[in-house]
Amino acid sequence: MKPTGLSLLAGFAALLLAGTAQAETVKLTLWHMEQPPHRVQRVQELLDEFNKAHPDIQVSQEPQSWGEVYAKAPAAFAAGTGPDILFTIPDFTTVIKGIDAVVPVDDLVKELDGKHGFIEAALKPYQYDDHVWAVPAYNMALSLWYRNSVFKEAGIEVPKTWSEWQAAAEKLSVDGRYGIGLPANKQLYTDQTVYTFMVNAGAADIYKDDGSVDFDKPATVEAYDFYSKLAKLSPADNGSWTWGEAEACFASDTCGMILQFSVINTYDTQAEGDAADLAVAAVPHAESQGGPGTISYPNALMVTTKDEARQKAAGTFIAWLLEPENYGRFLNMEPGLFLPVTGDGAKADSFWNDPVVTKYKAQVETMIANSHGGKLFGFTTGKVFPSIGAISAQNVIAETLQQIVVDGQSPADAVKAGQAKMSDIAR
Repeated sequence: MKPTGLSLLAGFAALLLAGTAQAETVKLTLWHMEQPPHRVQRVQELLDEFNKAHPDIQVSQEPQSWGEVYAKAPAAFAAGTGPDILFTIPDFTTVIKGIDAVVPVDDLVKELDGKHGFIEAALKPYQYDDHVWAVPAYNMALSLWYRNSVFKEAGIEVPKTWSEWQAAAEKLSVDGRYGIGLPANKQLYTDQTVYTFMVNAGAADIYKDDGSVDFDKPATVEAYDFYSKLAKLSPADNGSWTWGEAEACFASDTCGMILQFSVINTYDTQAEGDAADLAVAAVPHAESQGGPGTISYPNALMVTTKDEARQKAAGTFIAWLLEPENYGRFLNMEPGLFLPVTGDGAKADSFWNDPVVTKYKAQVETMIANSHGGKLFGFTTGKVFPSIGAISAQNVIAETLQQIVVDGQSPADAVKAGQAKMSDIAR
């Protein structure tokens, strides 16, 4: 049968409508730096679920590496090929903000905070220059890890102050075991552990309000002096350590204590896997301080598209991800490492029902509690200065320690040199 003009017109209209619907689908690209295959797989599972439920928004992932993204992301934005959503940490945000490639998310964060309740330690590093620059996604905070059986055998109570900590490390340094494992490498892990000592000495702020560096002060010297004493009770190869070497030392029971974000996965798969024996506590503090503190690394999501439709779609995706039924599965792309940054996320069944998290529930609860008091160098005063990115990238905090433990400088002289280098960077 020959088609009539009306049927041809109807067919054309249907094609036009289909084309319009297709054109209205917003496609978003997500960059993250969680490269391990099991993490990529979990992110993809969540994206597939979101995309199915939101046919008008389709999100795809492009995993990146932290080692390359500081250079790769600015180049991509300059070429017009940057992502729409970009995972971040506070100092990386300053880099992307510096090239005007991130948009404020004040309204989105206000809405999500009212609904889920962000913890202050996760939100604060992204609040400056009258805006909020990223949506907190998960936290990581250093804690003190040890074995209950080792402490019991040595007759040691959990140390709370530095004098108790040093006494415990000295007592554990017997029979081929090192009392503690601390890194002394010029690398980010050493920045993190040393800064945790600074927090616990009352030297958390490295900037004054005017942007000048405030590193050289008695509390900082005290932190480096004590760190160098404990470093002598660590393995001799700690000058080349990163996070993995510390975990391996603990898993083999060669180190009686370490500072780490989490050892749960390594301990469960490579050591005893006895949840009752694995113990975690707050990092001990100097006698002059009233309580413990730590470093925390709140990871977040930046919206990096200038297109309003894409911004709205990105907000829809981020809001979906933080819903408790989805959020726990997102966190558990690496069970026992990524900590919730929302009040309802910390109670979500989707988080606590993971087998690993269930097994190590007590340890995870302590990690979460420790993270609430976390701080991050350069992001403690409510004012953020661009030089923190370069100070972090050049590992000046770790380099200062190396001048003590490798070059033999006094803590006072090393801290003075660290102040000079940071000041040069900040000019």
